[in-house]
Amino acid sequence: MIVVFGSINIDLVCRTDHHPRPGETVPGSDYQLIPGGKGANQALAARRAGANVAMVGAVGADDMAAAALAELTADGVDLGAVVTRGATTGMAIITVDRHGENTIVLSPGANARLKGEDLGAVRLGAGDIVLLQMEVPFAESLAAAKAARAAGARIMLSIAPFLPIERAALAAADIILVNETEAADLARHLGLAPGRDGAATVATLARDLGRTVIATLGGDGAVAATGTETIAVPALPVDPVDTTGAGDTFAGVLAAFMDEGASLAEAMRLAASAGSLACTRLGAQPSFPRRAEIDEAANQDGALA
Repeated sequence: MIVVFGSINIDLVCRTDHHPRPGETVPGSDYQLIPGGKGANQALAARRAGANVAMVGAVGADDMAAAALAELTADGVDLGAVVTRGATTGMAIITVDRHGENTIVLSPGANARLKGEDLGAVRLGAGDIVLLQMEVPFAESLAAAKAARAAGARIMLSIAPFLPIERAALAAADIILVNETEAADLARHLGLAPGRDGAATVATLARDLGRTVIATLGGDGAVAATGTETIAVPALPVDPVDTTGAGDTFAGVLAAFMDEGASLAEAMRLAASAGSLACTRLGAQPSFPRRAEIDEAANQDGALA
C-alpha cells in the first residue's frame, strides 16, 4: 500500500502567451478550476498506475473542498484520513505560457493545519511506502515519517517546492526526490558543490547523505544515485502542453511500481514515461496517465524489454 501524507489544493489555471513581468497585465484564457496539490497529485498518479493508495491531508470548510477531492474520489483513493480544518482549502494560482511552462502562487489554507498524528488514522505495515512533500509543515511531515518508519514503512521525500532541510532530518527518508534545480539548491544548502550536471549533483548528494537520491531532468528523463550505482532513464519525446504535475506524476508512479516489487531502474523508466505523458495535456490531475497507457508508451519507446 502507498500512503501519501501531504497537500490537497484546488488549482486555478489560466493560459497566456507569456508570463507577466512585475507591473504587467497580460490577457489570458478562461480560467479552469482543477484539483491539485502535490500530495493529492502523487496519490492520484499512484492510484492510476494501479496501486492501493490512502491519502492523509486536510481541506477547508468551503465550496472548494469537494472540487479538490473530486478526482481522488472518482479514482478510488482512500480518503478516510482526510480531515476538515480551517476555513479555506489550499489553492494554487497557475499561469501556463505558450511553451507549456508554468508559474505558481500557492495559498496553503488547510494544508498548514495538517498534523503528523493524522497519519495514525491509517494502518501502516512493513514494506508500505509513505510519500511526503513540502507543501505542509515540514515538522509534521517529519513526525509522520518517524511514525511510519517505526511501523516498518519506506519513506519517499519529494523536496518540492524546495525548502532548506537540515541534514539530520533528511535521514528520515529512504529515497529523496528532487528536480535538477532543487538538487543544486539542496547541495548548496548542505555546503556541497553542485556537479556539472544533474547526474553529478545527485551522485554527490547520495554519497554525502547515504540515501538514494533521484532527480527528474525534464526532457532528459531522470537520474538516480544509490551510493553504489547510477541509473539514468530517458523521457518520452513529446511536445509539452503543460508541465504542471509532471514531477508529481513521476513520484506517484515510481512509488506504485516499487510497491509492486519492481526494481528501481524499471520503476524509474515507467515513471519517466508517465511524467512525459502528463506534459501533453492541460492541468495537473486530469493529465495523469493510467496504467495501460503507461505500459504501452514505455514499451513503444523501447524502455522495457
